Amino acid sequence: MDKLCEDFGFKQRNSSMYNAPANGLAEAFNKILCSLLKKVVGRTKKDWHERINEALWAYRTTYRTPTQATPYSLVYGVEAVLPLESQLPSLRMAIQEGLTDEENAKLRLQELEALDEKRLEAQQRLECYQARLSNAFNKKVRPRSF
Repeated sequence: MDKLCEDFGFKQRNSSMYNAPANGLAEAFNKILCSLLKKVVGRTKKDWHERINEALWAYRTTYRTPTQATPYSLVYGVEAVLPLESQLPSLRMAIQEGLTDEENAKLRLQELEALDEKRLEAQQRLECYQARLSNAFNKKVRPRSF
């Protein structure tokens, strides 16, 4: 394995099998990615490597109920500009193009300052969502006492 990694210039990283929360998040994402790939690949399923960018773009720009945001907006602080928006004039693009460089820089700085707060709120919403799911699950699983 070391020789193969060296030949292809990969750096191998191992994750701890005892870190269940981290492995669980990775497994949940892999499950979502596989389902997205099934929707975009051809019948032969041999073009998945060519279509993975489409699946990842769909994942990153889709609104998530637990965080009440898109993964893209949590990373970059703004919503993604969809390819369609660059071809058809949208209000957001018209506003951005009408700004001077200085005004645009100020707007970006304000968005970056608000990003930490947005991420914190998303984390809090996610924790509340997970707690509600956990409570609902515990109520269903708990045996009745007579």
